[in-house]
Amino acid sequence: MGMYVGVDIGGTKTLVGALDDDGVIIERIRFATPKDYSEFVEELRAAAANLEHKEFRAGSVAVPGRIDREHGTVHYLGNLPWHDEPLQSDTEKILRCPIILEHDSVLGGLSESMLLPEDKRVLYVTISTGIGTGLIDHRAIVPELADSEGGQMLLEYHGKRVKWESFASGRAIVERFGKKAADIDDAASWQRIAHDLAQGFIELIAITQPDTIIIGGSVGSYFNRFKEYLIREVAQYQNPLVPLPVFQQAARPEDAVLYGCYDLAKARYGSNA
Repeated sequence: MGMYVGVDIGGTKTLVGALDDDGVIIERIRFATPKDYSEFVEELRAAAANLEHKEFRAGSVAVPGRIDREHGTVHYLGNLPWHDEPLQSDTEKILRCPIILEHDSVLGGLSESMLLPEDKRVLYVTISTGIGTGLIDHRAIVPELADSEGGQMLLEYHGKRVKWESFASGRAIVERFGKKAADIDDAASWQRIAHDLAQGFIELIAITQPDTIIIGGSVGSYFNRFKEYLIREVAQYQNPLVPLPVFQQAARPEDAVLYGCYDLAKARYGSNA
């Protein structure tokens, strides 16, 4: 039985998971993501040593930022001071298998699209420390938008043009309300959050024309608290040229990226690939 490995690098935590040939997570290890790249490599080495499963057919590393797929390097990460680091080769040395470097939101979208009918065009939006986006069409990554950064869109906010994630991300929620999304339960706050999120979704829908929008990430875990408000906000701008897509919560919001690591690695290196 072939085993696969996924590494989901976040701005605050990193998740390493071993998955069997059927895509079932057999074990996982979590550690705080060091700001220093060399310290990260050592933490990953320690995590790999602590995995019970150590032989993998292939794997993927999910990165929250700009990457060079051809050379396997990290150009720039929004929440970590890493620049031009050889992440792919370092990870291959540690995990001793072929590794694919890919954007985390793209991998999250890939995994969630696998749970929908094959003909769907899916926009995956992860709302955590920042906001990331990934577009999947017919269960395949749309390469032209594989590096898209929806959270970096400049939108008007209080009379200025600022990044969408600067006022609508999980970090922005904490800065505004003084508590995490998990601790917010009043309708007024969620209406305000939904209003800010809608500003970005309105733009993304017009550009990407998805059938389905899947919301993941730590804030996405509380989708039911703001779903009604978000749909109402976005629906105001519906027109025949910009149909309103279906909004739904990620089926596996905490592990979507890890499953995406498996989906991509198996598609490229699986026994039937």
